[in-house]
Amino acid sequence: MTEPILPVLADSVRLAENGVRILDRRVFPFEQDWVLCRTAEDVAKAVEDMVTQSSGPYFAALWGMVLAAREAAGLPAKDARAYLGRAGERLSNSRRTNNHLRKAVHFVLSEVDGVGSVAGTELVAAALGGAEAGDRAYRARSRALGEFTSGLLPEDGRVLTHCWADLYLVDTVVAAQRAGKRLSFVCTETRPYLQGARLTAETLAEMGVDTTLITDGMGAAVLGSGEIDALVTAADRVTMDGHVVNKVGTLGLAIAANAFDVPFLAMVHAPDQLARTGADVPIEYRPGEDVLSTLGHRTASYRVRGHYPAFDITPPRFVTSIVTDRGPFAPDGVAAYYREGEANQ
Repeated sequence: MTEPILPVLADSVRLAENGVRILDRRVFPFEQDWVLCRTAEDVAKAVEDMVTQSSGPYFAALWGMVLAAREAAGLPAKDARAYLGRAGERLSNSRRTNNHLRKAVHFVLSEVDGVGSVAGTELVAAALGGAEAGDRAYRARSRALGEFTSGLLPEDGRVLTHCWADLYLVDTVVAAQRAGKRLSFVCTETRPYLQGARLTAETLAEMGVDTTLITDGMGAAVLGSGEIDALVTAADRVTMDGHVVNKVGTLGLAIAANAFDVPFLAMVHAPDQLARTGADVPIEYRPGEDVLSTLGHRTASYRVRGHYPAFDITPPRFVTSIVTDRGPFAPDGVAAYYREGEANQ
């Protein structure tokens, strides 16, 4: 069969000689602008400013650490390692709810520490090797995750999703297409940045998938219509007791799916051993002003305030399955993901 078409967002963060180039998801798909980040600090600021989202911050952190190594190359080995550590902390904290940035930083620092006390070109080479390993690992795990998720979906089904312009989405669709499945998707618009409308729906359409867009307020009605076979989302983090942390709005959809007996599949590479329960996950709050405008146009009076928790936490009782790169787990059984003595992935 014809190989599936890979969308633009599958390769939206790139290392260059003069910095890191990041596709600006704030204006995609209407414009394809690339933001050039010349320093690790520029990368962290781009992540904070929502230039890149979903899996983008992970790759931005990988290549941002390479920039940090370039910046530290002229320092003595001990000072250079300290510089990398500070850069890693800055990048990790640029979006604190999603722990993928911390994992990206860990890939690079592990490679640097593994070659010993180095500076100059050796430091840059080690950081680049760690970033490349992190890139390969993420893509491989996403492919496995997509295969397992596709296996849980019907041969001819309709999927509701929420804010999911990620390699998880791409690899699930690729796996389904290769298996000959005929899936269609319904995407929420995902206010206030409209990631669902601009990113998720566009990615699916690029891949030739039948795609329908709804407003955020329509989710429960669509789930209650009997037309949806599964609610599927990514997860920014899954705790060891099965709580799913994801884009705000996921909780409401999960409750509605539960009420109408629609399975909810939450996709994540691995549960986070550093987060025992939802209380251990810091929830990012973005400026309330963001909800008072849409794509630069004011939608509310200047007499009102906005409130914007960027993520919510879905309790395990509303989750059917946590799908990982090692297969699906019941929410109360995700601890079985880890083999005895295995470190957090």
